Amino acid sequence: MTVKPLEVTAKADDSRWRRKYTRRLKVVDALVVIWAVAGAFGVRFGFADLSNGNVRDVDYLVLAAALAVSWWLILTVWGSREAKILGSGSEEYKRVLAASAWLFGFVAIISYALRIDTARGFVGLAFPAGVAGLLAGRWLVRQHLSLERKHGRSSSRVLIIGGPHSAAHLTKSLQSAPAAGYLPVAAHLPGASLSPDVISGLSVPVTGTEADFESILVVILESNVDAVAVSAGVNMHPKDLRRLGWELAARDIGMILAPALTDVAGPRIHTQPVAGLPLIHVSTPKLTGGKKVAKRAFDIAVSSLLLVLLSPAFAILAMLVKLTDPGPVFYRQERIGLRGSTFNMLKFRSMRVNADTELQKLLEAQGSANSPLFKVENDPRITPLGQILRKFSLDELPQLLNVLGGSMSLVGPRPQRAGEVALYDDIAHRRLYVSPGMSGLWQVSGRSNLTWEESIRLDLYYVENWSLMGDLVILFKTFKAVFASTGAV
Repeated sequence: MTVKPLEVTAKADDSRWRRKYTRRLKVVDALVVIWAVAGAFGVRFGFADLSNGNVRDVDYLVLAAALAVSWWLILTVWGSREAKILGSGSEEYKRVLAASAWLFGFVAIISYALRIDTARGFVGLAFPAGVAGLLAGRWLVRQHLSLERKHGRSSSRVLIIGGPHSAAHLTKSLQSAPAAGYLPVAAHLPGASLSPDVISGLSVPVTGTEADFESILVVILESNVDAVAVSAGVNMHPKDLRRLGWELAARDIGMILAPALTDVAGPRIHTQPVAGLPLIHVSTPKLTGGKKVAKRAFDIAVSSLLLVLLSPAFAILAMLVKLTDPGPVFYRQERIGLRGSTFNMLKFRSMRVNADTELQKLLEAQGSANSPLFKVENDPRITPLGQILRKFSLDELPQLLNVLGGSMSLVGPRPQRAGEVALYDDIAHRRLYVSPGMSGLWQVSGRSNLTWEESIRLDLYYVENWSLMGDLVILFKTFKAVFASTGAV
């Protein structure tokens, strides 16, 4: 079977949403940039003279107009509106920040080199206001795009090609993250045996098992997809993969290579071409040296500030706990920390006195005594005030003292009891490579609604891919999760 090359044709539906959101971003960026520059000009120089037609600061008026145009253009040059980064991840925000920083850095360098006396107040107002506005505007547009993608719209239709297990894993992963914009519609399994187990393991139709290049290309064209994802275990010759890439490029169909790597963040992946092969290097994460010092310094600074700011709330909550239920204000429980060390975790008491002695009986009653996650559904030990404290995570505020003392971090894996750690397997023990945290990926991704396996996967992802920027993102999302009381316990 021979397939003749076709002309370059765009996927109508795929191109339509890309054009629509690119136009929307252009308008949002323009409005924000004009607002920031004009606002800074007005605050610094005033608009009174402009209304009278008497412009004293005409040079700054020209500078403001040039800055606004340049700012909008550099966002385009920096690729901040590329469709592949819309909807998920931090790359879009990073590009907005980088483009803005380079522009204002260039303005500062030119001003210094040419000895131009640029008003620092004007630039100092325009830059932070514009960056904040651009990020807020991008976030709002992203929320709308994510909502559409959750309903199956504004996404790239993807055909997955690979081995049965890798294709099933990739399909499940893409379906679990609809905001990324990849919608699996079918799977092609070259050379595989289509047993009932294989078919049942895939949540999308299987188009066949042909392994020759021509048959695969016909399947791709008949599927009318926007992209092809080649997963691990694909039974294709490297030369056929290269030919497939050429044919897909000629038809404006994207080609995605999905290696057998899971839960690895972008900064750890480095590509090095060797003898025409794109070798992927995966660096080993190490929270040592400067990174360790930076994380600890961040914990001390933020926890100290929060303890000072929240001291009135501490006093009120302590009084309420004491008045509404007899017993101590604080609850201390031994937890497992960094590399298996133990520490006493502090919380405002939200249960009746001696609640720990009832735990085993309650776990046995609900049939989860051997589960590594000691959680009791509809726990009768929680006091009425404790329900409110837990709903908004107010009971965890005293853990700021643990953070300040060094036994915990602001962000990290969930601290667990010795009985829970005793049920760990070898993989779960990697959670103990970093200090446990007040918040973490588990909290911003569902909190107690997560299964044990999902919690472990998120904690391991954090351990393997730690970064200070990641901590900041998690803390930002924590406030949203707490106020929404999602999965509160």
